[in-house]
Amino acid sequence: MKRQLVTSLSLAGSVAALFFFQIEMASSQFGGFSFNARDPGVRGDPAGAGGQIAGLSPNQVLFFASGAADFGSAEEVDEGLGPRMNLDGCGGCHIQPALGGTSPFVNPQVAFAGKDGGTDTVPSFISLNGPVREARFVKNPDGTADGGVHALFTITGRTGAAGCTLAQPDFAAQLANHNVIFRIPTPVFGAGLIEQIPDAAIAANQASDQSQKQALGIKGKPNFHVAGRTITGMTNNNGNDGTIARFGWKAQNKSLLLFSGEAYNVEMGITNELFQTERDETAECQFADVPNDVTNFEAATPVEALGGIERFANFMRFLAPPVPSPDSPGGADSIAGGRALFASVGCALCHTPSFTTSKSTIAALSMQPVNLFSDLLVHDMGDGLADGVSQGEAGPQEFRTAPLWGLGQRIFFLHDGRTANLERAIREHSSTGSEANGVIARFNNLRERDKQDVLNFLRSL
Repeated sequence: MKRQLVTSLSLAGSVAALFFFQIEMASSQFGGFSFNARDPGVRGDPAGAGGQIAGLSPNQVLFFASGAADFGSAEEVDEGLGPRMNLDGCGGCHIQPALGGTSPFVNPQVAFAGKDGGTDTVPSFISLNGPVREARFVKNPDGTADGGVHALFTITGRTGAAGCTLAQPDFAAQLANHNVIFRIPTPVFGAGLIEQIPDAAIAANQASDQSQKQALGIKGKPNFHVAGRTITGMTNNNGNDGTIARFGWKAQNKSLLLFSGEAYNVEMGITNELFQTERDETAECQFADVPNDVTNFEAATPVEALGGIERFANFMRFLAPPVPSPDSPGGADSIAGGRALFASVGCALCHTPSFTTSKSTIAALSMQPVNLFSDLLVHDMGDGLADGVSQGEAGPQEFRTAPLWGLGQRIFFLHDGRTANLERAIREHSSTGSEANGVIARFNNLRERDKQDVLNFLRSL
């Protein structure tokens, strides 16, 4: 039986973790006051996301609800959990500020290490108040490229896993060799709208404002990788059909179904109709038929017939986008001023404010605005953010422009969750080789109160 994950995590820690904005600091040197811009912190409003998108049909609502229930449930060993995994359910990773979000204030991976009799130790890079993380090794022992996920935990000692003995990876040794990089969960609010953005719109947006982009060092040619032809550029394209991939930190996944199938297998060890092979085939550690999760051809209803990955995909596809705050933090005037500065400084050249979806068979997703603040392209972010891993056509220093909608209620930032401070996350965009250097220089030259307006705008999203 699946057990429902706790989706209403304690808010006690979150209250203590909130930052406050617009601090006036005494300046003894000048005998007056100076103002330093600060991250306003996680917006404390009710969750501005997590519900279904408007306009769904009654049947589509049933598919959404079924997907949400599965997304928020925990898997068990007899259902195929493991043998190696990072957690036992989607909802543990994607829960801030609501189901479908990202890392919560309290990291569930710490408790999971010993859940149901588990004997795993908590790796040093996982902490109770830090982000949920997956670990990837940059190189194999022979020096060739690895880049794959090395699961943190095993089913050894857990209920239903008698006779299975597996060791965790030697993370201490890999850390000492500087061979480990981290990824945190990406929020999936509004993902169905993102999926419906036409490739032509992405390409047209990339071709726009070329004089400004070139002046700031922002590159802009699409990179189609299709059999028989290669055009150099910066998008990450699906190697099978040449269309633009758009999900994941490096835009490595083309669709929500593929995103679901990969995560089910890689993060939880659940094989499925897209990823049918166990990542660890140790015979003594197999306690469910393979693939573990498939279509139920004997089901009484279409909703019940779907396998887990189709349920997850429908949940994400029908999730509403985040709703921004009109006046928090800092007030409506500060937010409006910050939005104007966000554009004039050049942030919006990569963090494109909006697209429009194509005509869709799902009316709720057809010809709709997508206010995601991303161009969905991959950009060279320099050696400061480089992780040494290539995925698809995205190289070791390249990452997808992270959508900013919902940022106001996120706790951790950047691909590895290295900071919970928005102002630091902005500064981290600048390093040797980064396409963002010109824009960050402009941001750094703003007056402190103007910087505060930008921070308030971002936290309003």
